[in-house]
Amino acid sequence: MIALGSDHAGFDLKQEIIAYLKEKGLEYKDFGTFSRESCDYPDFGEAAARAVVSGECERGILICGTGIGISMAANKVRGIRCASCSDCFSAEMARLHNNANMLAFGARVVGGGLALKLVEIFLNTEFEGGRHGRRVGKIMAIEDR
Repeated sequence: MIALGSDHAGFDLKQEIIAYLKEKGLEYKDFGTFSRESCDYPDFGEAAARAVVSGECERGILICGTGIGISMAANKVRGIRCASCSDCFSAEMARLHNNANMLAFGARVVGGGLALKLVEIFLNTEFEGGRHGRRVGKIMAIEDR
């Protein structure tokens, strides 16, 4: 299951992603927002992130105006590795080398076509492990210090 979260700026793009997930037969849970009314992205980034770390959802996708603020909020949740990406190579490397469990991007930065490509790459790329596993472990150990 994929956790989804957005603020008002990301609402419309989130609807496109929902349509894509439905088309692919992928399950998702939408943690809001549910309208274009002005709201605060940390609320929805945190809710989706908590669903990922609890195991309720396997991965998460977040959208705000730039992707930056909502990714910062998600990354405050212990166990989250949220990558804010606006290009395909970064989305692939976020999974392949960094084992990102959440993807964020900005609705004011990427268009619908690119956003769907980023989602596709993020969902279909597996973590490479090996030396990258050691590095991800070191990243996660920072939370314990």
